Amino acid sequence: MRCVIARFSFDLVKSEVQESMKGIKPEPVTGASVIIGRRAYPIKQVGEVITKQDRRDFSSSEVIRALTRLGFTCRTLPEPAPAAVLTPIETASALLGSPAQM
Repeated sequence: MRCVIARFSFDLVKSEVQESMKGIKPEPVTGASVIIGRRAYPIKQVGEVITKQDRRDFSSSEVIRALTRLGFTCRTLPEPAPAAVLTPIETASALLGSPAQM
């Protein structure tokens, strides 16, 4: 499949991507990731290996788009749930603590 990453055209094949990632240890995932085999790789790490370009030269979305079209499962980290906002009374109650049990 032909795709464009960082203004360069690449002909990517799923089996070739799998082969190029074979033997490469996944870095810790801190953002978007792709499942290749049984491992989760950071998108930027895979993009760097398959394009042989520096990670700063392309965006994650370009690589996600290409790998999704090839049939790989791409994931993004879910945004953390917003912290519960306490009312002034709940805040005061939490600061004072609960009454002693008898």
